[in-house]
Amino acid sequence: MNDHKLKIVLTILVGVIFSFIFIILAFVLPTTSDEITIIKKPSNLLEEVSKSIRN
Repeated sequence: MNDHKLKIVLTILVGVIFSFIFIILAFVLPTTSDEITIIKKPSNLLEEVSKSIRN
């Protein structure tokens, strides 16, 4: 019975540690990039329609 309780406690502990790791990474990693994105002008009608639908 002690083995079962130990496995449960360790599983919960590992879950909490991984949660904290991902929470810390969410705050540390930048969400916006400073790179300049180049927007290509549509060359034909199909690309124009596709771009207008996306926007």
